[in-house]
Amino acid sequence: MEGQTPGSGGLSEKPATASPGLSSLGAVFILLKSALGAGLLNFPWAFHRAGGVAPAFLIELVSLVFLISGLVILGYAASVSGQATYQGVVGGLCGPAIGRLCEACFIVNLLMISVAFLRVIGDQLEKLCDFLLPGAPTAPQPWYADQHFTLTLLSVLVILPLSAPKEIGFQKFTSILGTLAACYLALVIVVQYYLGPQGLVREPRPALSPSSWTSAFSVFPTICFGFQCHEAAVSVYCSMHRQSLSHWALVSVLALLACCLVYSLTGLYGFLTFRAEVSADILMSYPGDDGVIIVARVLFAVSIVTVYPIVLFLGRSVMQDFWRRSCCQARGPRALADPSGLGVRLLLTILWVAVTLAMALFLPDLSEIIGIIGGISSFFIFIFPGLCLLCAIGAEPVGPRVRCCLEVWGVVSVLVGTFIFGQSTVAAVLELV
Repeated sequence: MEGQTPGSGGLSEKPATASPGLSSLGAVFILLKSALGAGLLNFPWAFHRAGGVAPAFLIELVSLVFLISGLVILGYAASVSGQATYQGVVGGLCGPAIGRLCEACFIVNLLMISVAFLRVIGDQLEKLCDFLLPGAPTAPQPWYADQHFTLTLLSVLVILPLSAPKEIGFQKFTSILGTLAACYLALVIVVQYYLGPQGLVREPRPALSPSSWTSAFSVFPTICFGFQCHEAAVSVYCSMHRQSLSHWALVSVLALLACCLVYSLTGLYGFLTFRAEVSADILMSYPGDDGVIIVARVLFAVSIVTVYPIVLFLGRSVMQDFWRRSCCQARGPRALADPSGLGVRLLLTILWVAVTLAMALFLPDLSEIIGIIGGISSFFIFIFPGLCLLCAIGAEPVGPRVRCCLEVWGVVSVLVGTFIFGQSTVAAVLELV
């Protein structure tokens, strides 16, 4: 933040933020809900791509170590740098060039995530309208049931008001609702495995194995896309009432373990139910007229609606920083150039919703781009935290052995993230071509 010197605070101190008052439980729910999004639908398919239950769990556990490590590093880096946003921490510790790269990746990643969320919501609304308004397969759809109308109406009446508040702490209430909705979806998938979906005939199948090592490694982008809550980590940490590295580590572990439980149950039982026939969107594998699945569709749409404002908040913070650098010297009343003012905040919020809504309505299917989104998210989970760790340990008094271990871990994080980004991006581009 302005007026703070990087490295001025120790690990037990905190960046100065406006009235931090987010409880530990609220922080856990925001991190949990930031991760429990559209990736929940892809996990059964990821289990299939990994080659079965054992390889998928192994990849998930290895990833969990880096996921938790990334969150802890970001809290440590926020304390050292004195910055209150992700891009501010990266820019303050790693230099302006890396900071601008972070902002560019941040905007692209969050924008495409928002588009993917709206597409998921639109698909669920379309299925719901088909269920509520049954008709002949060739009959034209009423204008009020068209996705262009329903998704636009939902964005204006629900998503936009939820995205307008200034503080992210407000989202702890909607995050609880969204977390419960995601848990209900996982519960339905588990119950449906034992009851058996209507019309599904289980046949014994041989154990699966990944067709190649690239098929197994292709699961990493899905895990990154599913578990990514790191973009919100610095904002959540700086909004907490109690800020210390040990306490933040506990919050991070609890949030990701709870998230891992929900994802693992969904992936395991969804995969065991459909095996090789599992769809990339697990809800598409179930019959459309099943009442329990219809409820799951509605509640999952609610879950996505509640996480969209968190993503928008993070993207808006990047645009506000750009506004501050570009417009603070502009002529006119000070309020017009204040990025935290009500007018600017509403303008950026409306712009974000309008752009993502237009892309969601008029762009082709985004399922192939999920790999690219997961690849970009590796920057925020592996690469940027690793770079921040390498730069931050130079500003803190650390013993030689501890310093050596931290440097090795930082280098490993950067290398792993670079590999995941390269492999997933090449695979996604080849699929698009």
